[in-house]
Amino acid sequence: MSTINVGIIGCGRIADLHYPGYKNNRKARVYAVCDSNDEIRERRKKEWRAEKSYSDYRELLADPSVDAVEILTPQVLHEEMVIEAARAGKHIALQKPMTIDLASADRMLRAVRSSGKVFRVTDNYLFYPPIVFAKKMIDAGEIGDPNNMRIKFISGGSGGWTVPPSAWEWRLKESMEGRPMQTFDHGHHLWSAASYLQGRVERVASWIDSIDGVIDSPAVIMWKCEGGVRYGSCDYAHAADLHIPSRYYGNDEWFEITGTRGMALINRCTGNVLSGPPLSVFNGKGWKNYPNIKSDWSEGFIGATRNFIAAIRGEEEPLLSGEAGREMLRLDLAIQRSAMLRREVCVDEMDSFFPSLFAFRKRRAGIRANPRRKKRAGLFGGGNYSGYAPRAIELTEGLMERFNADRAAGWNTVIGLKLLADGGCADEAFTLKVKDGAASLSRGTVPTDAILVVKAEAGVWAAILLGKKRIEMALIQGKLKLEGKAEEGLRLRDVFGL
Repeated sequence: MSTINVGIIGCGRIADLHYPGYKNNRKARVYAVCDSNDEIRERRKKEWRAEKSYSDYRELLADPSVDAVEILTPQVLHEEMVIEAARAGKHIALQKPMTIDLASADRMLRAVRSSGKVFRVTDNYLFYPPIVFAKKMIDAGEIGDPNNMRIKFISGGSGGWTVPPSAWEWRLKESMEGRPMQTFDHGHHLWSAASYLQGRVERVASWIDSIDGVIDSPAVIMWKCEGGVRYGSCDYAHAADLHIPSRYYGNDEWFEITGTRGMALINRCTGNVLSGPPLSVFNGKGWKNYPNIKSDWSEGFIGATRNFIAAIRGEEEPLLSGEAGREMLRLDLAIQRSAMLRREVCVDEMDSFFPSLFAFRKRRAGIRANPRRKKRAGLFGGGNYSGYAPRAIELTEGLMERFNADRAAGWNTVIGLKLLADGGCADEAFTLKVKDGAASLSRGTVPTDAILVVKAEAGVWAAILLGKKRIEMALIQGKLKLEGKAEEGLRLRDVFGL
């Protein structure tokens, strides 16, 4: 595929962060720019060495040399621009939030599906290196199951960019229409990151007290994720007399993720309030710091741009597809509804205005509850435990550290463990013996005198040991099998804390 020609629609301040992703990308270039402000448009054309400039986005869309568009305009303008871009056969990257309501989002999705082109909503937090690194560590089981998250957001009275009133006055109207800047607009970053790290959010409870027309603070948002014990909270604070050191907006946020086996701290995002390393991880034995992870906020935009181009070229999937962008909009709106109604809101409620769609989602929820169904990937992947397989042997050999001698009193047994080939790992076998309050583990064979034989794919077994999957659910789903005296499995679970 030849170089992809990109047209940028909307050349305001945020475009400064999107352009670097194209600057050194040999697979794409900024071919055209579009802005209603003549001075800004021509300055961008010169800075970015674009070939074309337009004052009307429709003229840019009519240019046959434009392959893709990056839309960086207020969300109230998104629907019309996306639908027109889809009709023109352009690939689309859309600034978050996706649009202003779900009906608008659905119209956009229908138009894009008909075009067959790539459509993704840009959220740079999903590509911000400390968050990406934390995601990899969570997926690898470094902190166990991420069952709690706390996010702290703070904005100050000074620091960061100087943004002229003309650039944000539109947000006053947005706020009056129930879409405040922090919890709705910037909140999209935080809810996307939370969903990325923990999974799909099921319900929310929020309290928002707006202290002026734009900054909706103080505020406290709480959420519960689908499946298992995964929940989180975020609190917003605005300090009018505080200077926030930042190259970008005058605010900052940091994340604390507590898992069943450890913690991860993402110490900075937008600004530089905290002086520690970008990421720190605690595993029960001590802290490990990661000072060399790139942590300039712009890195997330560079990663997002590269993902967009790679998706157009068929090399990657867009991380936040149009459908996933709608899910984030739905969550955004549920948070606002919860604050307005002063009650907990199930995210599914946001589709109740569309009875057929709501009924479909309820039916799908029933399908999910069927233990015999084939597991599908969630919003950001998952359902496949093969990635844990390389750790299965190490984790199994660590079983002795879990052994509870008191609970093993009077229990004498021989158990075979068969790990089935998975994730590039070969079959493995272990013998577990418990006698007179002591336990031993050996690798190599499944004993012929085993009272019980446990069989599972290596990845599933590793996920159980990491706390990513309950052993009971694995048994129900047929992902773990017991051969022999099944009652021994109950003692195994109890004595080794499975």
